[in-house]
Amino acid sequence: MIVRDRPSALRLFLTVRGSVLPAIWKSLAVTLLLAIAVSVTGGVVDGVKFSLTPLPFTLLGLPLAIFLGFRNNAAYDRYWEGRKQWGELVLRSRALARQCLSLVDPALPFGAEPGDVRTRMLRRSIAYAHALRHRLRGSSADADVAPWLDASEWERVRDLPNLPHALMLAMGADLALCLRERRIEACTAPALDASLNAMTGVAAACERIRGTPIPFSYTLLLHRTAYLYCFLLPFGLVDTIGYATPLVTLIVAYTFFGLDALGDEIEEPFGSSDHDLPLDALCRTIEIDVRMALGERALPPALLPVDCRLS
Repeated sequence: MIVRDRPSALRLFLTVRGSVLPAIWKSLAVTLLLAIAVSVTGGVVDGVKFSLTPLPFTLLGLPLAIFLGFRNNAAYDRYWEGRKQWGELVLRSRALARQCLSLVDPALPFGAEPGDVRTRMLRRSIAYAHALRHRLRGSSADADVAPWLDASEWERVRDLPNLPHALMLAMGADLALCLRERRIEACTAPALDASLNAMTGVAAACERIRGTPIPFSYTLLLHRTAYLYCFLLPFGLVDTIGYATPLVTLIVAYTFFGLDALGDEIEEPFGSSDHDLPLDALCRTIEIDVRMALGERALPPALLPVDCRLS
């Protein structure tokens, strides 16, 4: 995720980091070269004059802009929904820490040994956030999850196909253990169960976003239409504005190609590109909050943007 101040008017056109220009410059270059060729030849190809009136571009440009805007709204809605779900996970992790420490009676004085069920559940909530992040990104969770679990538990769950679900089942088992051993009152147990249900709901919602992309046929139609429009545009402008055709074509192509590429980048918000959600930083936030609740003082620092990028 790019985090930076809005550039000044002078640097507005020189800012590359955080823009979609690196993703579309090849398409822009091809379009510009085509426009220059059309301007030089006057739209004559092999002795045949190709000339289009501006009317087709006027009729097609407005619907194309509307549909590109609609697709970007749909893509941003997926991005924002993902961010809300991870905000919910931060909230529920904090609530779980408070509930475990205030409602669950430890078998031993707090912090006496790692076997304290409250400590085990809260450390597992940190592992859950890391496991969900890696599941959404399709990466290995071993290095980030193993340190927060008992060795025996890690060996039991490490090869399971849905690690976050396995960790949540273990959380439920610990809650049941607390009820059987009367470490928690039956009337207050539903509060902890609601937090666990909400954390499970976050995983399900994120998996829904990740597993249900915008229909490919819709995206393909917009891709084709945007490229066809920009490649034909010089033939519709050359007889009207002459040698200004490359400049006008470049501006229009930057707008359409940029909107198209921007929708592609934010459509899948859980990756690790510049414009995806900062899941590493959110997991670090959860880790800091839970470890602070456990009474630790040697806390890791919050992740900050590096070269304007927050991962």
